[in-house]
Amino acid sequence: MSYEEITIIGLVLLSLCVVILALILFIICKRKPVKDEEEEALPVAKLSASSYPLTEIDAATDAFNHRRIIGKGRLGTVYAAVMPKGELVAVKRIHPRLVLNNAGFGFSSILKWLSLADHPHVVPITGFSEAPGERIIVMEFGGMLSLDFYLHQNPDGAALLDWSRRLRIAAGAARGIEYLHEVMAPPIVHGCVKPSNILVDVKFCARICDYGLHFLAPHERQGLLGYVDQEYWRDKRGASKECDVFGFGVVLLELLSGRRSEQGLIVEWALPLIKGMRFSELLDPRLAIPSEVEPLVRLGRVAVACVGNCRKNRPSVAQVAAILSDLEMNL
Repeated sequence: MSYEEITIIGLVLLSLCVVILALILFIICKRKPVKDEEEEALPVAKLSASSYPLTEIDAATDAFNHRRIIGKGRLGTVYAAVMPKGELVAVKRIHPRLVLNNAGFGFSSILKWLSLADHPHVVPITGFSEAPGERIIVMEFGGMLSLDFYLHQNPDGAALLDWSRRLRIAAGAARGIEYLHEVMAPPIVHGCVKPSNILVDVKFCARICDYGLHFLAPHERQGLLGYVDQEYWRDKRGASKECDVFGFGVVLLELLSGRRSEQGLIVEWALPLIKGMRFSELLDPRLAIPSEVEPLVRLGRVAVACVGNCRKNRPSVAQVAAILSDLEMNL
C-alpha cells in the first residue's frame, strides 16, 4: 500500500472520528441535566396571598351589592365576587368596628402567613385588600355550603347528611385542623371551630374556613360562646390548640344529635347520655338509628374526651383525627 493510500485512509478515519464525536456532543447537549430534572420534580411552594386594590374588590362585588351576599358572621359579610380574570371567589368584608379595633395589628402580614396553608380540607386564602376603614379577605369559592346550613337551616339538609357522611365530614374536618396545628409552622390556631366555619362541598368533603382570624374579635362572646372552653375567658387565656379541640368536640355533638350548641347547653345535655350509653336519646331523630351503632358510640366517646376535660387532659387533634380516620376507613 502506497504512502498516499495510507494518508487517505487516515484522513477518512479521522473524519469519521470527528463526526462521531460531534454527534456524541450534540446528544449530550440536547439532554437536560439531571439536576434540572430533579428540580422540576420538586413540589412548588404555595405563594402567599395577593394584595388587591380596593377598587378591584369593589368592582368584583358590584360595589358590595347586597344581592351578592352569601353569608354573614361575627367577623363580617361574605360576597360572591368575579375577579378580573373571571375566577369566582368569596370576599369577606370585615365589620368596620372590628377594623377600627385592630387598626394597627398587621393585617396584611397575618393574611400572607395564613394564605400559605395548603391542604384538601382547608379553604385557601387567595388574596386580601387593606384600605382606611376596610379589611377584605379573598378566598376560594366552590359553591360550598356550611355544615351549620345542612344541620340547622335547610329542612332537607339533615336528610342529606346520613351517618356515613357525617362521619366522613368529622374525619375530614379533623384532618384539616390537624394540618393547621401540626404541619403549619408556626402553628395556626383556628380560634372558633364551629359548624358555620366548616364548609361542605358537593362531594360532602369538609373544608375548614376562617382559620387564624380570632385576633379580629378575641373578646366578643357573640358567636364564640358555646364553642370555646371556660379557660378561654378565665384570666384571658384566649385561643389555643386545646380550645380548638373543645370546639371540635361540640361540632361532633351537633353531628350526632342534630341539635344546636345553644351557647354550650348541648354539652351539659349530651355528656350524661353518652356516659350512660343512652344513644337512642342522643342521636338525631331525623335519621334512623343504624344497625351498626358502634362507630357512633366511638364518635360520642371522642366528643366526651374533647369537651369533658380541662385543657391539659384533652387529646390533641392529631389523636382525634387518627381515631376518626380509622372510623371513616371502616365505613
